[in-house]
Amino acid sequence: VQLQASGGGLVQSGGFLQLSCVVSQSTVIDRYAIGWFRQAPGKEREAVAGIMVSDGRTYYAGSVNNRFTISRDRAKQTAYLQMNNLKPEDTAIHYCATGFLVGWRNYTPKDNNQFYWGRGTEVTVSS
Repeated sequence: VQLQASGGGLVQSGGFLQLSCVVSQSTVIDRYAIGWFRQAPGKEREAVAGIMVSDGRTYYAGSVNNRFTISRDRAKQTAYLQMNNLKPEDTAIHYCATGFLVGWRNYTPKDNNQFYWGRGTEVTVSS
């Protein structure tokens, strides 16, 4: 399974960015969620948001709820993360992943082998 992520970049506090993630295998998205994790410098990786492609169920971390919106286009095998009102604490490498949605809710770094991962994309928010 390959995941191709795009988006990210440098933005000022209060700005917005959109991340995209394309999953190579349609059989994967029929069973799994797609979403993002992030890892800030000196910190552990954390779950950000995930969405079940089949039925649209979502997970959001409390720190991004009401600021970030995750969506999906099943035909394009793609998920999108719209990040609004970005804050300096959102600065991190963001990783696209696919796996069971419950994995986002219960995630700890020791669970990394439960997901397929894409390459990280950098999000930097200046104050």
